[in-house]
Amino acid sequence: MPVPPPNSRVARFGVFELDLSAGELRKSGVRLRLQGQPFLVLALLLERAGEVVTREELRQKLWPSDTFVDFDHSLNTAINKVREALGDSASSPRYIETLARRGYRFIAPVRNNSQNTAPSPVTPLEPPGATTSPTPVLPDATSPMHPELEVPIPRRTTTRGLFALIQVMYLCFYLSALFLLRYVLEIGDSFGHPWGIVLAGAVLITAGVGIPLRLYLFSAVSFDYQRLGEKFRQMFPFVLGLDQLWAIAPFLLIPQIGLGAAFAASAALLYLPFSERTLIRMAYVAPRS
Repeated sequence: MPVPPPNSRVARFGVFELDLSAGELRKSGVRLRLQGQPFLVLALLLERAGEVVTREELRQKLWPSDTFVDFDHSLNTAINKVREALGDSASSPRYIETLARRGYRFIAPVRNNSQNTAPSPVTPLEPPGATTSPTPVLPDATSPMHPELEVPIPRRTTTRGLFALIQVMYLCFYLSALFLLRYVLEIGDSFGHPWGIVLAGAVLITAGVGIPLRLYLFSAVSFDYQRLGEKFRQMFPFVLGLDQLWAIAPFLLIPQIGLGAAFAASAALLYLPFSERTLIRMAYVAPRS
């Protein structure tokens, strides 16, 4: 791996580094194909890491007023090429976030030559051959905000991990109920005929549907299926109905755990599908133009 000279302008983020002096983008030391306008777009976003760079600012910087070009198409093409080089996604961004009708923001921590551990926005960068000028940079404390929820975007590994744990919890519910089905029959029979058969039938049907559903969601979030956000939004009404049915299950255990504990457990289970939806929205941001 070639080592840049001490005075070269290099910005590092993740396994990537952008060397403005050499005009190169490298991944783990291997040079990637990124030239022309896409390279300059990435350089400008790194210069303003953590800030919103509007489409108009990009046009003024990269496409002078006397240049006749389809700006929207050219900028979209350049952004797509940058994302392709970085392995990034508009629906689940790790590096470049799109803000609808506004512009773009580089959201990953960036280090320059003199920074090896503490992540912070890169010092102002200019394309090769351009004159440098001081540009104010936002402090590292500025966190990118979720475009819909208006909260700081958390680490995706955390949100995906919590979502996966919820699926495991429901799988444990279903399997426990099936293994202890005879007790479900006894509890139902205590309410009178034919409640035992009704309860057992409801458990069999909902668990039979819920087990493949939870396995699908668990595998999708584990392998980071990029369209999971879209798929979950479509299936959420069904998930909500299924989860609300199982939310009343704690009341069947009142003789064992008491009314207060059953009420608290049921209230938590009633909220759980909405927390699933929020976790998915945080981990898989909806595509924006």
